[in-house]
Amino acid sequence: MSDTTLFVLIGLVGGVFAGLFGVGGGIVLVPALIYLADFSQHKATGTSLAVLLPPIGLAATFEYWRHGNVDVKAAAILAATMFAGSWAGAHAANRMKGPHLRLLFGLFVTGMGIYLVRGAAKRLGWL
Repeated sequence: MSDTTLFVLIGLVGGVFAGLFGVGGGIVLVPALIYLADFSQHKATGTSLAVLLPPIGLAATFEYWRHGNVDVKAAAILAATMFAGSWAGAHAANRMKGPHLRLLFGLFVTGMGIYLVRGAAKRLGWL
């Protein structure tokens, strides 16, 4: 499979997940770029960040806004503060070794998964 075909497939899957769940970069693109395209952790993270704004930020936001599901004030405040936070996170990440960054990412995703599954199971009356 060519790189272009692989990136098209990764992009389509990432886009579907972004539209469905509001995720894509960290949950889909970064692992896919690492394990399928053989990117380093740092290169996958940087590429994911470069990708996200135009297709997801504009297309998905417009669709949610069309249905009254965007709080513009909250979005503006979050965007400004995420700008600063993302710089700080990138600054810290670029000073870490790849395996340390991958471990932190894995712990984050695992923790979020446990939190989401537990909360859903409670709401369904399973716990």
